[in-house]
Amino acid sequence: MAKFFFMDLASISEKKKGSVEFQIFHLTNRVIKLTYHFKKHGKDYSSQRGLWKILGKRKRLLTYLFKTDFLTYENLINELGIRGLKKI
Repeated sequence: MAKFFFMDLASISEKKKGSVEFQIFHLTNRVIKLTYHFKKHGKDYSSQRGLWKILGKRKRLLTYLFKTDFLTYENLINELGIRGLKKI
């Protein structure tokens, strides 16, 4: 069931696997998989720690991408649907 929630963006998955964009894409898929897992196993604390580590790494990569290539950063967060910008 969880495989239906995974994102499959051809523009990102065709890039080199070492690129920052692909790493963020891959980490986002892992976050989606773990959040689905927690709907059934709410007290799985060791997996929660793993999720926190994944979120921290994704946050650091997003910060790096924001500082180095802002246009790519904006495109990526819009495609993945993360870090929603607040409209004032």
